[in-house]
Amino acid sequence: MLNTNWNFDNSYARLPERFFTRLHPTPVRDPKLVVLNRSLAEELGLNREALASEEGVAVFAGNRVPEGAEPLAQAYAGHQFGYFNMLGDGRAILLGEHVTPSGERVDIQLKGSGRTPYSRGGDGRAALGPMLREYIISEAMDALRIPTTRSLAVVTTGEVVIRETELPGAILTRVAASHVRVGTFQYAARFLSKEELQALADYAIERHYPNGEQTSNRYAFLLEEVMKKQAALVAKWQLVGFIHGVMNTDNMTISG
Repeated sequence: MLNTNWNFDNSYARLPERFFTRLHPTPVRDPKLVVLNRSLAEELGLNREALASEEGVAVFAGNRVPEGAEPLAQAYAGHQFGYFNMLGDGRAILLGEHVTPSGERVDIQLKGSGRTPYSRGGDGRAALGPMLREYIISEAMDALRIPTTRSLAVVTTGEVVIRETELPGAILTRVAASHVRVGTFQYAARFLSKEELQALADYAIERHYPNGEQTSNRYAFLLEEVMKKQAALVAKWQLVGFIHGVMNTDNMTISG
């Protein structure tokens, strides 16, 4: 068995457990690799040949949990289409945080990996077409030097999903600075204690805005930095003619 070089250290899993639900992805019938982002794998310090092997594809499909991973679905909430809703990862599982050889920390998430407690009646799955679209668009955004999540791989599941018609099922492996959203804070503010909200804010500062440690009001600093990051992000979208169709709190990360 080839060594994939996964190096998990899962800081989000050390937050209070009301921020997530621990569970494994739902295994699939017959996973097949469709595309592997070999250049991104190299950036992450991963073994490309191992990722493309049967064992590597099993990880991308959710059939195998790599050593050191702590799979979980994240909880969040917020205003969506005019209403405040309890949300969460309804079809995604965060495997954990991979630390690269250079010390960069990134989330490794499977999208389309099965139902979770936050699925709200959904099947927890994804179709091949939308997963390939996300792969292409996220990599295009990165090439244009616009902050974005990245796409490491897409696999088919050997199963169908029902939308308007039957479609081939697929799972995308997403790489992100983190998946802490505006909606993660809205969830904590609405449903959790002040201490849990503060723990989340402290976590966000440490992970994304460490300069806030030296300021007189670290929480005001966090708010200002998130505002600046998101304003800059939207400006970069507009420069290339990109319009976000559903810019809800569940779609916006506090890392910008």
